Amino acid sequence: MFGENFGEAWRLRYGSESPVPGGVPDQLARFLTHRSVRAYADREISRDIVAGLVAAAQSAATSSNLQMWSVVSVQDSDRRNEIARLCADQKQIHEAPWFFAFCVDLERVARASEAVGENPTALDAAEFYTMGVVDAALAAERMVCAAESLGIASCYIGALRNDVYAVKKLLGLPKRAIGVFGLCLGYPAESAGAEIKPRLSQESVWFEEVYDEERGLGDYDERMVEFYESQGMNPGVNWSQRSGRRVSGELGSREAIRRFLAEQGLDLR
Repeated sequence: MFGENFGEAWRLRYGSESPVPGGVPDQLARFLTHRSVRAYADREISRDIVAGLVAAAQSAATSSNLQMWSVVSVQDSDRRNEIARLCADQKQIHEAPWFFAFCVDLERVARASEAVGENPTALDAAEFYTMGVVDAALAAERMVCAAESLGIASCYIGALRNDVYAVKKLLGLPKRAIGVFGLCLGYPAESAGAEIKPRLSQESVWFEEVYDEERGLGDYDERMVEFYESQGMNPGVNWSQRSGRRVSGELGSREAIRRFLAEQGLDLR
């Protein structure tokens, strides 16, 4: 799909001065070359392949085998247009051959437990919602890795949470369920132009034995200034500034998520 070898992908992630570790199998290169792709070729992905990708997703680890996630594919053109509108009308949602809404779904296990005479009163605990989010994320990422092995690209859509009430109605979600993110899949267009985005150094995120609060960002702010400028984004703004603005602002429509969860029977005690 994208042709970088391990060393090239490593340096794009960590900077041109970062030494590439030796003895790393070439098979790891395709995991480092992941990027979000927002332009797709006019090429179908068969339903059989999608069934295989869903099977890959279901093969991901799941907490206590509770499998507290579901996925809704949206292919009807009118419904796709509506889900796109609810997700900030992003172009890739309109154009992707397949779009999936990944959901935390605690209703299935609630019904199963009730059917055998158990009372699922614990499901409104924050722990079970957290388990559902972890399950959904692991499943989606397993699907993406499987798709990339076939040359299929992806783009996650966090904007599925922009209007959780409307998404619930459109997808017919039951009680104890919430759409947490979307996923576009498609073969990349030749003009896709997606680049590998730099990441924090391993020293910033990998701690051995104990967490070290004194570790900083290294050269990440400088590297991200260069990346943003290369992409025509936020000239002169670094990662700390961009991220700081994001976390210091209002959540807008996503402020409703907490209330929505409570109304869905997920009060997160």
